[in-house]
Amino acid sequence: MRVLGVAPGLARCGLGVVDGAPGGPLTVRAAGTLHTPADADIGHRLLLIERGIERWLDECRPEAVAVQRASGRYSARTVMGTAQAGAVAILCAARRGLPVTWHTSGEVKAAVTGDGGVGRAQVGAVVTRLLRLDAPPEPAGALALAICHIRRAPVSHRPQRAHAAARPALVRLGKDTSR
Repeated sequence: MRVLGVAPGLARCGLGVVDGAPGGPLTVRAAGTLHTPADADIGHRLLLIERGIERWLDECRPEAVAVQRASGRYSARTVMGTAQAGAVAILCAARRGLPVTWHTSGEVKAAVTGDGGVGRAQVGAVVTRLLRLDAPPEPAGALALAICHIRRAPVSHRPQRAHAAARPALVRLGKDTSR
């Protein structure tokens, strides 16, 4: 599975692509940050993020997109910028029919390190080890999102698999809920 992790932000939008399977080895394919000028209006900044994400989707061809959910523990301005940039990532993925999953920072930290309360430095150290890198990557958060998604894939897709498995029986009973 190839996953694009998006750590959204208006000033800096972290992107990381990881290949792997739950319980298997992980490989980083790409990592980087989209930057937008602070003095540009919001529309232009979001357009730059959209163009950058589209370019990443074209070049990396992920099968899924994992986006960090905006946290309410920051200022309203920061949360709004994060949510807006995250919405751009979702829109880009939706154009291609790619599944998108939101993950909180606590979920990401727990999936990557085993502890949802660790700091950025510990996340970076574990991501470095998991991806067998020589130095902490930048942006470690976007790569951690992709790793989280890969590790949680069997759990996060259970409801969809259960519904798909039950659908033929529901259709036979005249109770198809997908319409």
